[in-house]
Amino acid sequence: MDFDFSVIGRNIVYFMIGQYPHGHLGGIALTLYLAIVSCVLSFIGGLILGLLSVSPFRIVRYVTVVVINAIRGIPLLMVIFWMYFLLPALVGGPMPEAQTVIAALTIFTSAYMAEIVRAGIEGIEKGQTEAAISTGLRPWQAMFYIVLPQGLRNMVPSFVNQFVSLIKDTSLAFIVGVSELTHVATQINNRTMVYPTEIFFFIAIVYFVICYAFTSLSRWLEKRLTWSHR
Repeated sequence: MDFDFSVIGRNIVYFMIGQYPHGHLGGIALTLYLAIVSCVLSFIGGLILGLLSVSPFRIVRYVTVVVINAIRGIPLLMVIFWMYFLLPALVGGPMPEAQTVIAALTIFTSAYMAEIVRAGIEGIEKGQTEAAISTGLRPWQAMFYIVLPQGLRNMVPSFVNQFVSLIKDTSLAFIVGVSELTHVATQINNRTMVYPTEIFFFIAIVYFVICYAFTSLSRWLEKRLTWSHR
């Protein structure tokens, strides 16, 4: 069986940036945009949920844990559909599909980020909190100035791994018509009709290269932080 990868060369710009600058951004650029923006927002959301999940107030802690587990128990595809149909109804008008996907990825990933934050905080010895309080710091000051900075250092590799998963999760955005890499590949395949193996093999390689780069970064950071801690 002969393969013809010339279809990749003829459409490489479309694979990279979609119709931009004469239309909407798409392809690899949109995939990275969705992942990066969602990751930043998820970090903030996960940090808040993670701190609430270790709150000294029992009701706050229980409600947060229920919310986190509920989100983690829902398929991402369902969350995307909810945001796609719910957000326009809430704002009273249409919303760009990319924004609804970012909202869905943020909500979904925040729940997983929260578990990383919780584990990172609980991994710090309680004696450090007690020692900080004994010096006159309030509990929230001990958390933000003593515990959280140490916990965040241990969380970095896990955050990077979650970002890698987020990159792969962006492929589900095609279901609502967002022209990320998978959607662009599907469009090109539907137009040419004779190069499905070459096209989807190419995007598999692209996903692998991107994810492998960030996985390698995670391993490097883990070694670096372990050496620094020692």
